[in-house]
Amino acid sequence: MNYNIYWLSNFEKIKYGAMGIGGFFLLAMLFYGQLMIALPFSFIGILYIPYQKKILISERKKRLKKQFKEGLYALSSSISVGKSVELAFVEALNDLKIIYYEEDTYIIEEFTYIVRKVSMNDSIESALLDFALRAEDEDITNFTNVFITAKRTGGNLVEIMKYTTTTINEKIEIMENINVLITGKKYEQKILAFLVPFIILYLHVFSSEFLEVMYHSLRGRIAMTVALMLYLVSFIVSKKVVEIEV
Repeated sequence: MNYNIYWLSNFEKIKYGAMGIGGFFLLAMLFYGQLMIALPFSFIGILYIPYQKKILISERKKRLKKQFKEGLYALSSSISVGKSVELAFVEALNDLKIIYYEEDTYIIEEFTYIVRKVSMNDSIESALLDFALRAEDEDITNFTNVFITAKRTGGNLVEIMKYTTTTINEKIEIMENINVLITGKKYEQKILAFLVPFIILYLHVFSSEFLEVMYHSLRGRIAMTVALMLYLVSFIVSKKVVEIEV
């Protein structure tokens, strides 16, 4: 599995396409109040499909990183008690199957793949390198490079594994803590994103005469267009602000 490629099913394409088109249609109706403008504007919502695809890829890689942390703990524990690297991966796989019940869990699939490759007289180095290339994750790549270098140069694999595992896991834990801290900010961003449409909807219900001027005059349409553009830009910027990469 290439973790940077996500193939949307037909159902997902229809679902996210409908969500995007529907969302932009409602947004256009709020800002312009005219069906003839809202209908063509709504097709911008098609862009929600690739946007959601990026989100799904990001979420999948986050799950992989979290599972990889557990895999490192299991692997380091097996190596530290004196087991060979090959046997350590087998033991780590068994430990992971206790933690994760689903057989299709990413890290279980990857460790199963590595164990299978080794049983077919392939090297662990090539199996790990293949995993790192498909994951395209900095921590997995760093671990693979350190592991391959230590094994080829005959270094103290136990100490190197302990140090590497501790370093990578500390980094992952810091990232998880940051995500917890900014969870509240993410909710605030979502609330603020609905604030402007809510205000317009409120005016439409309780002060419709005010919006009639905005909907049916040239200056009003220009003002609403500028407001819509500013709203979309602020939404995009706020999304980027709360998405912190470690």
